[in-house]
Amino acid sequence: MKYDFNTEKELDVIAIGRACLDLNAAEYNRPMEETMTFTKYVGGSPANIAIGSSKLGLKVGFIGKVSDDQHGRFIEQYMRSVGVDTSNIVVDKEGHKTGLTFTEIKSPEDCSILMYRENVADLFLQPSEVNEDYIKKSKILLVSGTALAQSPSREAVLKAVSLAKKNDVKVIFELDYRPYTWKSADETSVYYSLVAEKADVVIGTRDEYDIMEGTKEGKNETTVRHLFQHSPDLIVIKHGVQGSFAYAKSGETFKAKAYPTKVLKTFGAGDAYASAFLYALITGKDIETALKYGSASAAIVVSKHSSSEAMPTVKEIEQLIAVRS
Repeated sequence: MKYDFNTEKELDVIAIGRACLDLNAAEYNRPMEETMTFTKYVGGSPANIAIGSSKLGLKVGFIGKVSDDQHGRFIEQYMRSVGVDTSNIVVDKEGHKTGLTFTEIKSPEDCSILMYRENVADLFLQPSEVNEDYIKKSKILLVSGTALAQSPSREAVLKAVSLAKKNDVKVIFELDYRPYTWKSADETSVYYSLVAEKADVVIGTRDEYDIMEGTKEGKNETTVRHLFQHSPDLIVIKHGVQGSFAYAKSGETFKAKAYPTKVLKTFGAGDAYASAFLYALITGKDIETALKYGSASAAIVVSKHSSSEAMPTVKEIEQLIAVRS
């Protein structure tokens, strides 16, 4: 089974939301307190997905807000250098800074993230800075959950979703739950549910769906039954090493295994998964193959130091699938 898009659209994907800096520990197997050197990369889930999709050959745009300083310029310049259209990245003029994420790599199983998200530029994207003419150029609007955490970014995203629905643009909702950005679990549940019910495709881990549903150890069947009463016609639920499942509104279920790999760190997997999954769908591959592409891309990124910089090529993904299948 394949997934249909409006093929007349000029862009494949426009992502909206956070673009920030990842400072990944250059020293492995030690706690943050003892780590002295870090390597700088562009980070933030929607930015990573945009970068990953562009590296795979898709035509990609980005809507977001960056700080008016060296960090903001670094983000815009890097994204442009890998082929992302940055014409709708807005420069903040009110003194808000770029979000910073420090990562600790104690072991492949023990990685932690220290985030600085207070008054960051990406959460000050205004609804007035979301352009309908730009959104309607794209086959897909990719929305990341973190952008819903605060106003005015929340309203900017809701406006973007509304404009996408109006203009035959598929809305893909990547849950991207980051607890430190939200005030409460109830607030998260309200806004996640609001967007998930309007989306065409929802992607997340089982744990993220549990946050949205306000439950513990929820069942895929319950999630799918509820969301299929609304707009979604494809739901992807990831179960870590157990693999990932896709449920189509027409009744089919698809599964792909997780590919074993030598894990360096655990972050970046979800963004790599989403970009490769979208690439496969947009290029006409069936849903089961798209799940395999997502799993293979995630396996590649967790074996490398960065998230954005490590996003694989189509050849790397296809080689891993061929070897491990």
